Amino acid sequence: MTSIKSDDNLNRIVGNVSSNVSKIKVKNWKRFQFNIFKNVLFSRRKVMKKIIISTCAMVAAALSLNAAPKKGTVRYLNFKPEVTAVYEELAAAYEKETGVKVVVETAANNTYESTLTAKMATKQAPTLFQINGPVGYANWKEYCADLTGTEIYKHLSDKSLAISDKGKAYGIPYVVEGYGIIYNKAITDKYFALSSKSTSFKSMDEINNFAKLKELCDDMQVHASELGIKGVFASTSLKAGEDWRWQTHLANLPVYYEFKNNKVDLTSKATHAIKFQYGDNFKNIFDLYTTDSVVDKKNVGVKTVDQSMAEFALEECAMVQNGNWAWGQIAGVSGNKVKAENVKYLPIYTGVAGEEGQGLCVGTENFYCINKKASKEDQKATADFIYWLYSSKTGKNYVTNKLGFIAPFDTFAENEKPTDPLAKEILKYMSKKGITSVSWNFTLFPSQTFKDNFGADLLQYCQGSKDWNTVAKNVVNNWKTEWELVEE
Repeated sequence: MTSIKSDDNLNRIVGNVSSNVSKIKVKNWKRFQFNIFKNVLFSRRKVMKKIIISTCAMVAAALSLNAAPKKGTVRYLNFKPEVTAVYEELAAAYEKETGVKVVVETAANNTYESTLTAKMATKQAPTLFQINGPVGYANWKEYCADLTGTEIYKHLSDKSLAISDKGKAYGIPYVVEGYGIIYNKAITDKYFALSSKSTSFKSMDEINNFAKLKELCDDMQVHASELGIKGVFASTSLKAGEDWRWQTHLANLPVYYEFKNNKVDLTSKATHAIKFQYGDNFKNIFDLYTTDSVVDKKNVGVKTVDQSMAEFALEECAMVQNGNWAWGQIAGVSGNKVKAENVKYLPIYTGVAGEEGQGLCVGTENFYCINKKASKEDQKATADFIYWLYSSKTGKNYVTNKLGFIAPFDTFAENEKPTDPLAKEILKYMSKKGITSVSWNFTLFPSQTFKDNFGADLLQYCQGSKDWNTVAKNVVNNWKTEWELVEE
């Protein structure tokens, strides 16, 4: 095929054609040459057109192959108005680093469920929202994407904390709190050094079940004066309104074990009745608290949480049950004697079989969920944003220092974790191999009335006006009655 490169080449072709047709008889030679020139020119235009079309097609294909994939958008419905400004800062920082837009909307106080319901019905529905636990999941499960394969789930320190359904994770806890038995290491070390002690224990590391805890505490109570304390445990505050550590937090353990060991679906109505089959285990630790105490059990009805924490801070006792939020109370007591490095945690042992593998009571009412009805691009963008928040230097700084979270992920270096001694203890227990945290099942308690009634019964039990069997029966009956009222 002849290549047409220029007008000179075109003239040459016409000349060649003319010389080769010299024997042809033509009446009008000039017209004949013109027709040849026109036909060749037309052919050239057709060839050039094909070349241009082909080139454009190749360029378009190349651009298509090299084009960046659609990034998606993150739309977060925030639960807490008090941290709105922090999340808006985060959104701006993330967009600056990645180019991905994060839209933060915040529900007003006590309106999250209604706001979420309204937003889910719009074209701009949240891609990231939160639920409060199993009950929340039951309400929103049709919107909850499977998060099992996400990076953030892979880095969850204790995967038992996730909201799971049939082996798959649908809610990821993004902040945790915990509670257990806080103890003063300086006092327990002083006990271990006593030549007159009746136990063989040399360290708190040996205490891993109720039998050992009781043996230790009973002997420490005997040696209270030598240890410079009034009792092993701070007073059990059972004044009305001050009893939540017992009627809610301590009560969580028997409920947790009953549901766990009977494989109860926490999202079902099977939780609306209990047998209180681990009630005697509750009694074990409750009796220990009130017997090896700084006060006589008959006087616990006038005691408050603040008084209990002050007893611990002033080293009038060695132990107290409370959560990681208690460090602020301890440190804030005038005359506080407890050093941060001596504040440690021990799980709440009650005598349940296999409790040697039990950790602290760790949980949250805050779980991230990704809207599975959002586009694939938006779902991926949302999963990437959550992982960035808990894995990047920028994100982790916001989590620890501006949001003040105890993050339940293994992506944080030591210098990126909270410095609060109790928060550090929670993270330590969560990362221990072979240790399972006790999840918060008190979110499934039927009502505040149930808890208040239980607290009142515990006070009467301490004062001797109600026996334990009656208390236990009331727990079972009141649980059922209160759930029936909820269902009406």
